[in-house]
Formats: sequence, C-alpha cells, structure tokens
Amino acid sequence: MATVRVRYIVDDVEEALSFYCTELGFREVMHPAPTFAMLSRGDLQLVLSAPGPEGGGSQGAADGRRPIPGGWNRFSLEVPDVDATVATLRAHGVRFRNDVVSGVGGRQVLVEDPSGNPVELFEPTIAEARLGGS
Repeated sequence: MATVRVRYIVDDVEEALSFYCTELGFREVMHPAPTFAMLSRGDLQLVLSAPGPEGGGSQGAADGRRPIPGGWNRFSLEVPDVDATVATLRAHGVRFRNDVVSGVGGRQVLVEDPSGNPVELFEPTIAEARLGGS
C-alpha cells in the first residue's frame, strides 16, 4: 500500500495513464471511469482526474475556479542516472521544461506529462539525499 498519494488534474486520463505507466514505471491500480485512474510506483500513489462537474477531486471551487493541469508543484522520482533517463525519454518524444541542473543534493530535470504537469527526475549525489537516507 502506498504511503503518499498525489492527485494530478489531467486533460486526458487515458493519455496520462499511458504516459505514466509506459515512460515512468507506474502500474495501474484502477481505472473505473474515463475521467479517473489510480496508479502506483513504490510508496507513491498517483490519482489522475479529468476536470469536470462530476467526481470529487475534479470539481471546481465554490468561488468558480476550475481545476487545471500544470503549475510548478510536483513530485520527485529518484533515478539512478538522470542523463540516461533523459536520453531514453527524449527518444520517446517526452517534453522537458528544462535541462539537467545540479543542486546541493543531486541533479534534476523536469519532465512534463501530456497535460503539462511537471515531474521531477532526481539523481542524488550525496547519501543523505537518497530515498531512505544514507
């Protein structure tokens, strides 16, 4: 069972489901409706919702704002070699927001799902930055 659940609003659940499972190693947990799917990868559960009046997480706010994909908040996936991962994803036509950058604890890049939601691919360069620490 996943210990963290993230919801992403996507334009097309089928397209996003294919992207996350084919390109980023998620597995489908359930897909009971065209506007909803739940995926998992390790301790992460990813919920995909298409905007609309029906359904819980895809409904608009009381002030009229509607959920839309995109933004800069994201989840991070640890990868063993960010350059190799980028090369594979570029060969598959995946979009990126930036080039690989180095930071205090590692190297990272932002890939976009088909709706423009960012996913950070992170290669730790120090033990403390690895999942599970040291």
